[in-house]
Amino acid sequence: MPTVRYFVLVLAAIFVATAAIPSSASDHFPNGFATPEGAACDFARAFILRDPVLFDEAVLQPFGSGESRARYETFLIGTKSFISEESRRPADSGPREITHVFAARSMSRSGPASYAYSAFGFADLKFVDVVVATYGGGTSTNRTLVVKDSAGRWHVHPKPSIHPMLSTGLNEESPSKVELPRKKDPS
Repeated sequence: MPTVRYFVLVLAAIFVATAAIPSSASDHFPNGFATPEGAACDFARAFILRDPVLFDEAVLQPFGSGESRARYETFLIGTKSFISEESRRPADSGPREITHVFAARSMSRSGPASYAYSAFGFADLKFVDVVVATYGGGTSTNRTLVVKDSAGRWHVHPKPSIHPMLSTGLNEESPSKVELPRKKDPS
């Protein structure tokens, strides 16, 4: 009987751990935290689906110290609250769906990646351009800063301006050109 109880507890833990992250995204773009593109897409999906739990999973948890950490924590709390409030309204504005995802790129300047490693112990720093269609009929490109933590998981830094040494030159990079194809539907 203890073996069955253990098995049920393990299955429950697996379900809880993966509930916020779709195992295969219905839009057929990358998902999860094994790749920078998956993290960037999950971040976009958090706004599309108005899912504060997915937002919390996708973003880099507070790090560092001092004023920048406090500002980052305040930003995360405010954004999560905003997403929660939006989830109670009809979806008629904002992002509607992901339309294009471009391959992750390293920034041209080496300073931000070096700083990410030396100051915070991050393993890597890149950016991903994600294009979303909006309810208004247009599109919007989000240049997403992604950070690989020391455990090897990619997360989004949703407000790079709070840590300018991590994002120096981010918005000066040329437009991305290598577009990722959507994954084929297995059916």
